[in-house]
Amino acid sequence: MSEPLSPLVAIVDDEEHLRETVSRALRKEGYRTAVYPDGAEAWESFSSAMPDLVILDIIMPRMDGLELCRRLRASSDSVPVMFLTSRDEEFDRVLGLELGADDYLCKPFSLRELAARVKVLFRRAGPRAVDSGREESNGDRLSVGSLSLDTRRFTAAWNETPVRLTVTEFRILHALARQPGFVRTREQLLAEAFPHDSYMSDRTIDCHIRRIRGKLEDLEEGFDGIETLYGLGYRLRGE
Repeated sequence: MSEPLSPLVAIVDDEEHLRETVSRALRKEGYRTAVYPDGAEAWESFSSAMPDLVILDIIMPRMDGLELCRRLRASSDSVPVMFLTSRDEEFDRVLGLELGADDYLCKPFSLRELAARVKVLFRRAGPRAVDSGREESNGDRLSVGSLSLDTRRFTAAWNETPVRLTVTEFRILHALARQPGFVRTREQLLAEAFPHDSYMSDRTIDCHIRRIRGKLEDLEEGFDGIETLYGLGYRLRGE
């Protein structure tokens, strides 16, 4: 039996030197890589076959990283996305997270840190790869009111309608659902969503909460099941 292929990482950046440097570093870590000079060329390739993880710059010709992220998230919430961004692009970093990116890394960055973050993203996404033949246990499911979470498959449903969540969004919602009616601080949610990463800020949680609320509002108009307690954190209503 042939060995399974290693994960494929797509690197999308208009700087050729950066593309090749990142590609070499990740290949040394055992990943396969594919490089693209802009979002348009990458999206054309992704339309045929999705990579396992995407690293993309924000400012690129033809199609920028924000538009490529929008298209990726419209097609799949399971592919981890990491943005590369300049230190003074706070607005773009926040917007990228609102669009569904799982992480961002400021330029200039160390290749060691980038490789570590890629490992973290794959670790967080790992539970999605499951054995479909395994028997399902009650411990794999968590229900709160109209919300149902499958912790083995990393899937969610609202009134039995699937909710497309990224890995990070699922972890945050699951953390809230485990203790409905109780306040979870931003620091607690950061620890749940990014258990192997200490680089994230509180604003990351705010961005992901907005996306989760938006997705649930699409299924139930006027959804208000996630409360903000200013100065404290967030709470999932228990009813």
